[in-house]
Amino acid sequence: MRRTIVTPSAAEPGTAAGATTADRAGHADTLRTEFAFELPRGYVDASGIVHRSGVMRLATARDELIPLRDDRVRENSAYLSVVLISRVLVRIGSIEDVHPGIVEDLFASDLAFLQDFYRRINAEGHTRAAVTCPACQESFAVDLSGGGRLGES
Repeated sequence: MRRTIVTPSAAEPGTAAGATTADRAGHADTLRTEFAFELPRGYVDASGIVHRSGVMRLATARDELIPLRDDRVRENSAYLSVVLISRVLVRIGSIEDVHPGIVEDLFASDLAFLQDFYRRINAEGHTRAAVTCPACQESFAVDLSGGGRLGES
């Protein structure tokens, strides 16, 4: 199930308070809620089929709260990421019923990739900063979450 959430924009100067982009321009702003990815190694199912492409959705507050009541998380706090990642994965390859058991069977590099991907998509909009080029005075946005090493973008 693909969801797109319509969000109202702040009223622009000269428009009625609460007027949205849809009211002004005949269309609505949308929020992207699902993000495609490619696993570095891939999930190998019981038949030996490798699943590399997938989709992760944005996390909700419920997604972050419910795992805290999970007995496996209470016994081992490291298990939190397994439960949380399994809640937000829409699919891996042709597998649409992604549960903690599947996440447990991922290679460590794929789990690390998904943890980083989770952080990046759920922080979007909060890691961007408006900057101005000192040479040409052009304004643009940069993503402060950046790559893993200095010099990467």
